[in-house]
Amino acid sequence: MWIHMFKAKFRLIFLMFLSLCAVSVQAASLIPAAPQIAARAYVVMDADTGKVIAAKNEDTAFPPASLTKLMTSYVLAYELGKGNISKQDLVLVSEKAWRTPGSRMFIREGTQVRLEDLMKGIVIQSGNDASVAVAEHIAGSERAFADLMNQHADLLGMKTSNFLNATGLPNDAHVSSAMDMAQLARAIIQSYPQHYGVYSEKYFTYNKIRQPNRNKLLWRDKTVDGLKTGHTDAAGYCLVASAKREGMRLISVVMGTRSEEARAQESQKLLSYGFRYYRTHQLYNANEALNSATVWSGVQDQLKVGLSDPLAVTIPRGQVDQLEAVMDIDKVIKAPVVKGEVYGNVNILLNGELVREVPLVALEDIPEAGLLKRIWHAIMLFFVGLIG
Repeated sequence: MWIHMFKAKFRLIFLMFLSLCAVSVQAASLIPAAPQIAARAYVVMDADTGKVIAAKNEDTAFPPASLTKLMTSYVLAYELGKGNISKQDLVLVSEKAWRTPGSRMFIREGTQVRLEDLMKGIVIQSGNDASVAVAEHIAGSERAFADLMNQHADLLGMKTSNFLNATGLPNDAHVSSAMDMAQLARAIIQSYPQHYGVYSEKYFTYNKIRQPNRNKLLWRDKTVDGLKTGHTDAAGYCLVASAKREGMRLISVVMGTRSEEARAQESQKLLSYGFRYYRTHQLYNANEALNSATVWSGVQDQLKVGLSDPLAVTIPRGQVDQLEAVMDIDKVIKAPVVKGEVYGNVNILLNGELVREVPLVALEDIPEAGLLKRIWHAIMLFFVGLIG
């Protein structure tokens, strides 16, 4: 053939997953509606794929209370990753940090505190004093730090959030949403796994004062390993939680529940629903050659194409054999080819409906051929009608 034209449909069969299904495909395909959740807003999301399994008022702006500290700790992890600060830094506690009201780590004005301890004070003890101390250490002032928080929020696609402080203390213009908090939690888990362990710690002692993590799910469910609670009168009781079971990680967010117990119970409902009725399936690895395509005017005639990132999908349990992949590769690919350039796409369908669309990219460089081969290929392309 003068040109390789590929458009093939094929079923993705994963026998390793079928062993998880103890019921027939028809029965397993019956998915109930999400449970009734007593919260102003909620989300349950797969951490790997970003698939939203259930949600309500997820993009509505609400006061985030101490969920704000997830962004404070995210910025801290970012600065640590860049090498701008160190866990061993000694942070001088200002009067402002010492006087900040609300939940406290009980640091003292004029003392120096290790940054690593302040991180634990923020995440485990929800210390407002620790949050302000870290903000001042990183950006010089809490106001400047809030500007950093908003820049990071923009980069993460957090469309509703507006941060005015590092603590979550009430301000009418200080807002976020359940979806934004789920996206932020996902970024913390994926971008800074080396720091994620602190979110599962149940206690932290500083200045001889031992305080528990307010996330009750850490005691009730061994698969839960984060993330953060929040509460003010305006915000109600909030919780961002995450759990991992059988290789699948979910993130839940509840905002505006009525009590500490309610936020734990409603979060557990969301996590249980997601794990019971959905599964995440890894389909392709990054840089895995999925097919090859004809290359014109190149030093070689075949190009390997695949994906630049791993591809996974989150679908209802028992429906893996209903998945289809449709690959569309560009009709004409001419050298020079640069690794990473897009030359088509892969559409993942479930029962004929699109669930993921990702670009097919070149997995290798292919330089141009010599002059004679380029002329000959140009003539062939002209006569088969692919170029004019």
